[in-house]
Amino acid sequence: MARTTPHDPSPADAPPPLYRRVADQLLGELRDGTVPPGERLPGERRLAEHFGVSRETVRQALDVLRRDGLLTTDRRGSHVALPGPPAGSAAPLVFPVGARAAEPRTGDRATVVWGTPPPEHAAALGLVPGRPTLMHHYTSATAAGNGRRTAVTSFSAVALAEVEELARYRDRADGIACAQLRRAYDWMRRAGLTLHHRDTITLQPDTASVRVVRRVHDQYARPLEITDLLVDTRQDALVYEFTLPAAG
Repeated sequence: MARTTPHDPSPADAPPPLYRRVADQLLGELRDGTVPPGERLPGERRLAEHFGVSRETVRQALDVLRRDGLLTTDRRGSHVALPGPPAGSAAPLVFPVGARAAEPRTGDRATVVWGTPPPEHAAALGLVPGRPTLMHHYTSATAAGNGRRTAVTSFSAVALAEVEELARYRDRADGIACAQLRRAYDWMRRAGLTLHHRDTITLQPDTASVRVVRRVHDQYARPLEITDLLVDTRQDALVYEFTLPAAG
């Protein structure tokens, strides 16, 4: 009679199949608001390129999300069925500052990493020097590959402790996977934080670039994040949008 030894592999210890891992990663991106509820997902080919897998693996992953009621499919493609503001509603304040333009850019890249922030970021956030935190890196370039804007954002311990959506990124902050974080300010507000920000804009000497440093704190004056944005004004424009409160 065969006897199972402690060294025999157990099905419970086996890693989930690739399509399930892709489904989980895609679900995480959908919950982050990368694709708003009701909006159509990219095609299978683009998703396969994004996750570095075959179209068949993507197809299986989408089937998993459909069975769970998280996607709906019609003749126009697959659509997000998560609860939330529908596509076409008022756009949230995007993150980081400057990450969205009136026209799509061809060289946008946004990732997150768990690492040591620049010293000035650590000081602004009240972090112990050398202590790692969640950082967001954003770059945008023209079709010719010329830089237009770059941004580095560091988050405080307060933001990671109180904003669940940000805290989830710690285990996914590999500096490789796409991470837009366009709804970061919405997540902070949902966590009960009232946001106050201050932007310092300076011309860079001997260049055509503008540097914008944004600091965000809450209603208790606790720092939440700091963003350092550099814009090449020869190829881009820095645009600010304000919504004034209604009179009354």
